Amino acid sequence: MKLGRAEDPDFTFKVMVVRTLWPGATAHEVELQVTERIEKKLQEVAWVDVLRSNSRAGESLVFIILKDYTPKSDVPDAWYQVRKKIGDIKQTFPAGIQGPFINDEFGDTFINIFAVTGDGFDMARLRHEADRIGRELRQVPDVKKVELVGVQDEKIYVEISHAKLATLGIDPLQIFDALQKQNAMASAGFFETESDRVRLRVSGEFRSEESVRALGVQVGGQFFRLGDIASVKRGYTDPPAPRMHVQGQPAVGIAIAMNKGGDVIKLGDRLRTEVARLQKDLPTGIDVQVVADQPEIVRQSISLFMSSLTEAVIIVLAVSFLSLGLRTGTVVALSIPLVLAITFLLMELFGIDLQRVSLGALIIALGLLVDDAIIAVEMMVVKMEEGWDRFRAATFAYTSTAFPMLTGTLVTVAGFTPVGFARSSSGEYTFSMFAVVSIALVVSWVVAVLFTPYLGYKILDAKKLQAKAQKHGENIYDTPGYRRLRAAVEWCVHRRWLVIGVTLAAFALSLVAFNKGIEKQFFPPSDRTELLVDLWLPQGASLKATEAQALKVERLLLDEPEMKKSVRQFASYIGNGSPRFYLPLDQQLFNNNFAQFVVVTHSLEAREDLKRRLETHFASENADWHGGMANVRARVLRLEMGPPVGFPIQFRVSGEHLGDLRRVAEEVASVMRANPHVRDVNFDWNEMSKSVRLDVDQDRARALGISSLDLSNSINLLLSGLSITQMREGDQLVDVVVRAKGDERARISALGDINIRTASGRYVPLAQVAKIHYELEDGLINRRNRLPTVTVRADIRDSTQAPVISAQINPELNAVRAKLPPGFQIELGGATEESAKGEDSVRAVMPWMLMAVITLLMMQLQSIGRTVLVLLTAPLGLIGVAIALMLFKVPFGFVATLGVIALSGMIMRNSVILVDQIEQDEKAGKPTWEAIVGSTVRRFRPIMLTAAAAILAMIPLTRSVFWGSMAISIMGGLIVATALTVFFLPALYAAWYRVKVG
Repeated sequence: MKLGRAEDPDFTFKVMVVRTLWPGATAHEVELQVTERIEKKLQEVAWVDVLRSNSRAGESLVFIILKDYTPKSDVPDAWYQVRKKIGDIKQTFPAGIQGPFINDEFGDTFINIFAVTGDGFDMARLRHEADRIGRELRQVPDVKKVELVGVQDEKIYVEISHAKLATLGIDPLQIFDALQKQNAMASAGFFETESDRVRLRVSGEFRSEESVRALGVQVGGQFFRLGDIASVKRGYTDPPAPRMHVQGQPAVGIAIAMNKGGDVIKLGDRLRTEVARLQKDLPTGIDVQVVADQPEIVRQSISLFMSSLTEAVIIVLAVSFLSLGLRTGTVVALSIPLVLAITFLLMELFGIDLQRVSLGALIIALGLLVDDAIIAVEMMVVKMEEGWDRFRAATFAYTSTAFPMLTGTLVTVAGFTPVGFARSSSGEYTFSMFAVVSIALVVSWVVAVLFTPYLGYKILDAKKLQAKAQKHGENIYDTPGYRRLRAAVEWCVHRRWLVIGVTLAAFALSLVAFNKGIEKQFFPPSDRTELLVDLWLPQGASLKATEAQALKVERLLLDEPEMKKSVRQFASYIGNGSPRFYLPLDQQLFNNNFAQFVVVTHSLEAREDLKRRLETHFASENADWHGGMANVRARVLRLEMGPPVGFPIQFRVSGEHLGDLRRVAEEVASVMRANPHVRDVNFDWNEMSKSVRLDVDQDRARALGISSLDLSNSINLLLSGLSITQMREGDQLVDVVVRAKGDERARISALGDINIRTASGRYVPLAQVAKIHYELEDGLINRRNRLPTVTVRADIRDSTQAPVISAQINPELNAVRAKLPPGFQIELGGATEESAKGEDSVRAVMPWMLMAVITLLMMQLQSIGRTVLVLLTAPLGLIGVAIALMLFKVPFGFVATLGVIALSGMIMRNSVILVDQIEQDEKAGKPTWEAIVGSTVRRFRPIMLTAAAAILAMIPLTRSVFWGSMAISIMGGLIVATALTVFFLPALYAAWYRVKVG
């Protein structure tokens, strides 16, 4: 097969990120001058649903989230409009803005992440080797892009002492000027001869830190070497950029994304082969490790599903052979590979890959695709038992069953239409379920009406079937089993109102069970063996502090024996979240106070054991863990399935005034903490950051010729440094940065002693022109649709599902809502909100599904009454669904919802078969009572066989984390619904048409 392979279905990530830098601005200034301008303009973009932003000191992040039902084809145009709108307002931003930088590939998933590590090698060498490997991997077919992770850019630092410069009378601007002029890239012209153009090249550019150190600086007639008045050294970005560690070692990551439609397994094999080849050329001591390996996950997943598919095939074959006999079962069995082969061919034509959803859909379809074949061959067997020859029986099977089977098949397909046409991320994620099942069912009908009669003609033995029938006399249904069935059906029809009443009571109880006894769920956790460990420090914490806490967790995973035995490998990302190695990952961006671990365990049992141990450790009063950083918040979580949600319990508080916003958020948090099922109630932002404010004596500063801009630039130069020029080294640019010496730069207490140059060339201490105040300010301001918004979040303490807990908390917040200031609101978020989006999108398609089903039923039955009868049986499967979910203690999630909707189509299919047979018997002149009872007896075997095949084929799916709730729902619903088709539907038919007792 040439079908593409992937872990998850390809669905459009409808999120774009706009990042803007404004060095020196406070979070509040960034919010008003940058974020507000961007959000206000982007509200004009079509399909925008939510504008979510983070404004922090010097940086703005705006997330543009499109409506869940945005057509996939309109997303690229929406991103183009975002770029155009940003371009329109660029000139309105304050001076000093860097950006905006737009990322419309936020949803790209990296199928492989390799890490380059080397004991004894610095980050520059690791980056050099990673860059070379990445360049080679980019040439591999189906590679879309390659990104390096955890790179630390090199710098040449020129560290000066402001005290020394003041003593020597050297203006820092003279040093800047000398550095820029020495290293300038400028044309020196050329000679034009009769035959050639000869260009002139002037030497002097910087080639190393030694050439920077040797730079001559002339001041007031005196000549200095830069190395005599400043320290020149080579180093890395300081403060450091986001880092990556693997097994506790510094690393540079190589993240590989795949082209759409590629085969992830084949690409994974090519990448491994190429990396193994490149490893041989690396210096001894430098290693390339696999950190994220989606191809291997997909290989295992497909292998598991193929074994499940094989199990399902064997089960369906067993049902066919045991119930129909060897020859008849062979006719049905031969239809399976034929239908599957054509289905795979059409999947390739329609671009449907083998992935989690399509593979599960194949197993679901397998239980249904033999239905038409069973009905057709069973009709042939009945007619041969009645004495017909093979040709006549095969012809009759075609003419009498083709159209009713087509109606039944299309009704079943219609049951899956809400899955296929739900306009939401959840619907797009599960679309291939509708596509695969629809293809398989339509193909199975074609095979059943064209090939099955032919195969029956060739394989079935009419004489043996007639001899078998003669043992029971003239009536083949006059056997003990059929006589007992007939008596049971007659009893139900005779006591029709009792049967209808009991059924309705059971249905009402099932509705109560869904509302009260069955827990709700969005998507289940992933069955992958990774754990995520998130570390959050207080807002304003430095990357160094975050790294110190991350190192503690690294030592824990490496040294604690009970944890170490569960861990296969781990990678840590400091200052940023992990690259998106898994499509539904809730990715975190650009946070100095954040670190994330991706821990790969040996098995699901090891994953759960490690999760429990880590949570116990983080919750304990551990001196090593909490020492010096009591407010560190650690969260251990499994990967999610479906669209990313983050914290399962969320309530958003929005309002204009930050003081009131914090107060209301605290009240919401208090209500949430009172619920026994939640733990770790926290805010996405609510903390103040430390800052130092300089109140400049403007009169004195003007008298000295010092402006606020000069003051800011001077202090920024000394503390943070200023990039003056760049050394060109191969394909890299190394910034030459001038800044103050370490002891003058690192001590806040020495801030007042910094020497500031005046207009006259003299130096004065900073304390003479400004008063220094230490204060707190907003370190981060989050907004949602242009309103400051605090999200109060929590994890779940026990096995209770998020929608249940949210439903408990939400009414208790009404007291808080009643006292809200004007313009404030509290909204429900988290898993409940995302689940509602998915369910609403499915619900929106239900009327169209109903119209399609009614149209098909009217075409087949040509009776409003009979159509209504069939429709009334559709929801009865909920009785079995409720029983099965409660019996197996399985929550009812989004996937199970899709299964229940599809179940209605399966139920109506069986009802159509029976009602159509009753109508045919009535037209043949039989009394209505006999038509009802006789048709039920005659259609019992095909109804039971098709139901048994569908039910038993689901058994392999019950072990799947993703499909388990759907499989159990369909199995339970179909068992009860099939029984109701045989016993309740005849009673309902008799009551509907007021049939007298026969």
